[in-house]
Amino acid sequence: MRTDLYIGNAWRRATAEEVFAVVNPATEELLAEVQHAGPADVDAAVLAARACFDGKDWQSLPPRKRGAMLYRAGELLTERRDEMAALETRQNGKPLFESKIDVNMTIETLKYYAGWTDKYAGNLVPVESGDFVFTDRVPLGVVGAIVPWNFPLNLASWKFVPALAAGCTVILKPASETPLTALLMAEIMEAAGFPAGAFNVLPGGGSTTGSALVKHPGVDKISFTGSTAVGKQVMRDAAETVKRVTLELGGKSPNIIFADADLKSAVRGAQNGIFYGKGEVCAAGSRLLVQKSVHDQVVEELAQRAKKLIPGDPFDKNTRLGAVVSKKQQETVLSYIEAGKADGATLVAGGNAATVNGKGYFVEATVFDAAKPGMRIVDEEIFGPVLAVVSFDDVEEGIALANETIYGLAAGIWTKDITKALKVARAVRAGTVWVNTYNLYDSAAPFGGFKQSGYGRDLGREALDGYTDSKTVWVGLK
Repeated sequence: MRTDLYIGNAWRRATAEEVFAVVNPATEELLAEVQHAGPADVDAAVLAARACFDGKDWQSLPPRKRGAMLYRAGELLTERRDEMAALETRQNGKPLFESKIDVNMTIETLKYYAGWTDKYAGNLVPVESGDFVFTDRVPLGVVGAIVPWNFPLNLASWKFVPALAAGCTVILKPASETPLTALLMAEIMEAAGFPAGAFNVLPGGGSTTGSALVKHPGVDKISFTGSTAVGKQVMRDAAETVKRVTLELGGKSPNIIFADADLKSAVRGAQNGIFYGKGEVCAAGSRLLVQKSVHDQVVEELAQRAKKLIPGDPFDKNTRLGAVVSKKQQETVLSYIEAGKADGATLVAGGNAATVNGKGYFVEATVFDAAKPGMRIVDEEIFGPVLAVVSFDDVEEGIALANETIYGLAAGIWTKDITKALKVARAVRAGTVWVNTYNLYDSAAPFGGFKQSGYGRDLGREALDGYTDSKTVWVGLK
């Protein structure tokens, strides 16, 4: 298990010899002590990434060969898929079947962008003078990718893969709770042929390693996924050097069930929308808006489903609710549950901490009914397995409630009426709107938020726009 910093295709200890602990949240066992990158280590990584970016080998590398490296990384990750998934589960606490999905999508992302490297380009521009004018898409340079602990490897790939495909070099800072799969990925990237400095990994804390990376004048772009509060600080710090910034931030996504929906599917979708990933999902459908005429039926069925989701050993094939990522996060989730009770919402399922074999940071699948805007469980992102159910009368009220939030990351709509679905999808202010499904992702489908859920996009062709700049070349023909 790798625990050192990875800089310029070399493993090294942190300059200050500082380490931090990585704990298995399901067993409370120490997994590893990992080197903590400090400012001097950030300097070293930036120098390595810059030297690679400016070097003739990287600059002259044909895009198709860069694509071949990404594709090879996908093949190598496929060979180590089980190892990577098990490591993800040990550090994050999610069920193993979820970790396997995450690794499979990472493989898909590597291979998807491998196909873009020789197809992403500028355009010919017809100008009035008749001169020959075209635009070129050029890589921004050194990219700092800062990722959270909920999908440690998968969300990292949403950033470092398109950045490399675009011709940038990357410094990846994984979350301090979950750095181990990023370090294992470094082995794979080197084996795939990426030269020294193209891909670097700096484990460490956000307020130290992350802050130094954002403030560093040698970094051209920061791509950040995390809380809105930290995202605002990233914006402030990046402004000092006018860095490009992509932010995928918090969410309090509405999942709207209309009376004419297939209720069986809708309830399953509501369950998946909040309890998949233990609710530690930026786009979690944490506000369930239910039309009043079907409200009681939906809440009763959902409560019964929640009660059957028993927290369990993440390596048990039958487990569908793992441990939240840390003791601190467990305490945060439980404090929101207490706030829901105090604010007058009705607890209909769950609401307690749990253990497995006397250990672990588990929280029961929790459902609150009779929730209203203004309650903390309705307005604030909890990042745990806690659902707030709000009822509404008609389409207009449903839309209004959906948009009554500072966030705008995702939304779900459940109805058999396609006209209604399209009307609501257009009216809801969210970057992704699922209709009669929830929590589906694909490397080709852009993902990102509106409002205080951030700006810029991961995935799809649009992600490449965020790692390149447009250069206009004007050739006079007279």
